[in-house]
Amino acid sequence: QVQLVESGGGLVQAGGSLRLSCVASGSIFRPSVMGWYRQAPGNEREFLASMTSGGSANYVDSVKGRFTISRDNAKKMVYLQMNSLKPEDTAVYYCNALLGGLPLWGQGTQVTVSS
Repeated sequence: QVQLVESGGGLVQAGGSLRLSCVASGSIFRPSVMGWYRQAPGNEREFLASMTSGGSANYVDSVKGRFTISRDNAKKMVYLQMNSLKPEDTAVYYCNALLGGLPLWGQGTQVTVSS
């Protein structure tokens, strides 16, 4: 069974950095697209960034210049480097992958940014 497992969340002060990691375990195939979403309390889940297996990246405007997505295709991992964090970045962050045309989701990792 294919699973996405996130790690790297936590508590950080405003202006700080965190690096999230996600691994697609249980599959011999490489996801075509991997990305990150987040959901704050009372809000809908929002897209943050994605990257194809070829390295093409896409970002939502609100995180451009602060967040950087990267992938290690051999390890089936995707990362999100988050810099200059703000209290409004507080949310549960979810890894997403497209594998065989089907979307997969991780269980989420909490990121809390204190002011």
